[in-house]
Amino acid sequence: MILIVASLCVQILCAIHVIRSSRNQIWLLFIMLFSLLGCFAYLMLEVLPQHWNNRHVRTARAQVVGKVDPERAVRDAQRNLDLAETAANYIALGDAQAIRHRYADAESAYRKALAMGPGGDWGTQVKMAGVLFERGESAEALRLLDAAPELGMGSERDRRALLRARILADLGRAAEARLLFEDVIERIAGEEARCHYVAFLLQQGDRYRARSILEEVERRAKRMDLTQRAAQADMYRWAGEQLAELRKV
Repeated sequence: MILIVASLCVQILCAIHVIRSSRNQIWLLFIMLFSLLGCFAYLMLEVLPQHWNNRHVRTARAQVVGKVDPERAVRDAQRNLDLAETAANYIALGDAQAIRHRYADAESAYRKALAMGPGGDWGTQVKMAGVLFERGESAEALRLLDAAPELGMGSERDRRALLRARILADLGRAAEARLLFEDVIERIAGEEARCHYVAFLLQQGDRYRARSILEEVERRAKRMDLTQRAAQADMYRWAGEQLAELRKV
């Protein structure tokens, strides 16, 4: 009995999806005639192919792969490097190591890539500034970042600005860091910049501003689906915990 009820519920949900998404009405016939088999065919042949290349789905898939086999990216990068010792392959290895928080290994790979290149690879130099910051070498990271040429408006410029704000905060230049954080959170996509700013504000003791930003993060998160939030689940969990503590106060 329970299986029959569950089957009917699945059929109804799939039928509603067909109607609301304006799919070919022939799917209603398949769903009603073949029950769960028809629902499975609808999901596999009609729904999943459309969403498989969605950016959020790709990100979620990458997260799952990263949890199941966290060393896969490192292995793939090392395998490519064994086949061809190029600057691009060293950069890929550095990226993979940085994601695994092995910043010393990432720095080594980036330095080899820079040594092999013709010079002027500012993108890799900025990446190395990021891993130096993570290793606690903020002064050297800022020097590298300052040496990189200015960029026009765009996401890369905003990512550099976020890194600079975090470095300035680490160097104790709080006033400069705050101005830069306030500027960049208005432009950069996603909530990572806001969460980094909140961490800085909490260190500075500004609970009021931290709470207002976290409430904005919460409002935005409620408008996302589970796939979108899953890509940065740890960050949203941290934000929720911090907001709960601030509301207690």
